[in-house]
Amino acid sequence: MVTNRHAKQAQHPALNTIATGLYLLGGLIFSTSIVALASANAGTPPGNSTIEREATDAFKHANYDRVLKLWQSIPPQGTPSNPLIRLAFHSSLKLGRPEEAFTLYQRLVPTDRQDDPTLLRPLALSFVTSHVRDSQEYVRIAAYTVLAELGLPETQAILEDGLLDSSVLVRARAAKAIGKAGLASKSGPLLRALNDVTPTVRIAAMTALSEAKVTAIMPQLIAIARTDDGPEAVFAYAALYRLGKHDMLTDLTGAATLPDADIRMAALGMLGQLKRPSSLSVLSQGVYDPEPSVRAFAAGALGDYGQAGGVAPLTHALSDEASRVRAVAAASLGKLGIRENRPLLQTLTRDANMQVRASAVEGLLRLGDTSAVLLAADLARHPDPSIRAAAAHALAATSDKQAVVVLQALLQDQQPQPRLLAIKALGKSAAPVMPLLKKGLQDSDVAIRLAAAGSLLQQLRRPATAPKAH
Repeated sequence: MVTNRHAKQAQHPALNTIATGLYLLGGLIFSTSIVALASANAGTPPGNSTIEREATDAFKHANYDRVLKLWQSIPPQGTPSNPLIRLAFHSSLKLGRPEEAFTLYQRLVPTDRQDDPTLLRPLALSFVTSHVRDSQEYVRIAAYTVLAELGLPETQAILEDGLLDSSVLVRARAAKAIGKAGLASKSGPLLRALNDVTPTVRIAAMTALSEAKVTAIMPQLIAIARTDDGPEAVFAYAALYRLGKHDMLTDLTGAATLPDADIRMAALGMLGQLKRPSSLSVLSQGVYDPEPSVRAFAAGALGDYGQAGGVAPLTHALSDEASRVRAVAAASLGKLGIRENRPLLQTLTRDANMQVRASAVEGLLRLGDTSAVLLAADLARHPDPSIRAAAAHALAATSDKQAVVVLQALLQDQQPQPRLLAIKALGKSAAPVMPLLKKGLQDSDVAIRLAAAGSLLQQLRRPATAPKAH
């Protein structure tokens, strides 16, 4: 950052000469000459109008550093115009400095005024895109996770660049984001990702391409389905089903009973997402699987399946010996939206495992039982940060005002995990939460700042709550 804003400029020799001449001529308007001399000694910068003209010209020529230098030349006591502040704001964004731009945004839109989405949206997006090439892998993963959740068409170049990242998770999230943005059918890099060295990325690519109905990939999918003996074949079955080969449903159903637990989990997950009526029996049978991880997947798949027929197997799963299975079943029962299931979930709010209690709270909130916010508030005070984080995650299921109060408190948590889940939950709320999310942009943890930016972008998408430009 340029640091000459408060620097003393050189004395202006021309003004000194004029002042001396006036003194020798007898001192016309003596006091005025003293002021002129003092101004010359202080090195008065050009007027704001001059700076604004120069800044405008510099911005037109993409000389954004020059714009910021001009902005910083204004003395602290100066009163810059809003157009000049806007030029500095947009220059900061062009240079990938969202933190500086946020300070300028706060000058343009004080806290007592309504947010301007025409400024806030590019600001929030810059917080994310400025970190897609961060040297730390976890930061790049956080950035692409946000982009995958949003699916923004204007980020196509960034997303396709992510397919070349050294991180497997970044590449997989980039593939998912391209699909969510509706770009899969016209993305050559995504098509090439079908040949990625890692199954995780290939699976993400085939899923995005099949959801976009790109039939050209069918021969490659058929080859995978015939030759692969792991979970990748299951995802190929599902992709082929989406592309019209409905006989693949038989292969998917059969995969749910194969000896390999990973294959069974993949098959159950896909059957839950495809939501075919004939899949209910195999999904229901999955909650009796000898492997706890498979039972948990089956419970989650029944929640995705979303039909009343899932109540009976989920009720069985609520008493599973594995706490993970009980927790997933509780959340899935809430997803079914059947209010008569509230007593089942209320029983689980007294479970010996706190994660299960948090999932029961989530289920109750999904069923509209806002009294569960009090239970979440208790969990939000638990000494274990993972439990506090689970409480924040559960509160994402409601927009109740008291839930916002609990989430606001969690934003002050000493541990990053509860803060991260709280900021994500606020992004899903229909309550007025913009001030809290903007505060999240100043969090000490970069991953939380990225999540806050993502939540802001989610809020700005909401037609009922998105603020209007002033």
